[in-house]
Amino acid sequence: MEPLFSLADIVFGYKSGQPVLNGVDLTLTPGERVALTGPNGSGKTTLLHLLVGLIRPQSGVVRAFGRERKTEADFRDVRLRAGLLFEDSDNQLFCATVAEDVAFGPFNLGWARERVADAVTAALKRLDIAHCRDRSPNELSHGEKRLAALATILAMEPAALLLDEPTNGLDDSHRETLVRTLRETECALLIASHDRTFLDKLACRNLHLESGRFKQR
Repeated sequence: MEPLFSLADIVFGYKSGQPVLNGVDLTLTPGERVALTGPNGSGKTTLLHLLVGLIRPQSGVVRAFGRERKTEADFRDVRLRAGLLFEDSDNQLFCATVAEDVAFGPFNLGWARERVADAVTAALKRLDIAHCRDRSPNELSHGEKRLAALATILAMEPAALLLDEPTNGLDDSHRETLVRTLRETECALLIASHDRTFLDKLACRNLHLESGRFKQR
């Protein structure tokens, strides 16, 4: 089975210091559920951003959906097929209403209006936030925002979900909804989180980042 993502010998560092990632290899196959753990500053968010081309490595190879990806044009297709949930939901919600935010991605995929409307309704229903559809994101609770941000991704029917600290600030009810939704999805999951209890409910494999490399745990 060909991986959805494959990283080979990835090196990446910010200008101010040593490489955050120093020779990282990774594969994510269809339907696989992987936990990405590590201390603060170990490079978990950096790794997720590299996968969708928000940043580029200094060296190494990024392959996604069967092709090596190098340029911005290469990664546009990747972002349509792999959804990144940012750690800060405000980076994902920018329209006047939740429904408009959730519709934004499907419209950019060129879907017909009726299909977009069905996708919006289905995504909000899956996450138990249909009551939020006509509200401004600014009016939502933290948990509602988190689920609305995930709905913007799920509506696009991605092959992979890349989730950055998805349980941050969630109460028990929203957390249960998140776990149920992720268990039901057929997407591959790569979940960066410190929440061990949450990861144990979903992940079948653990990658632990430390000192720029994956360590055995």
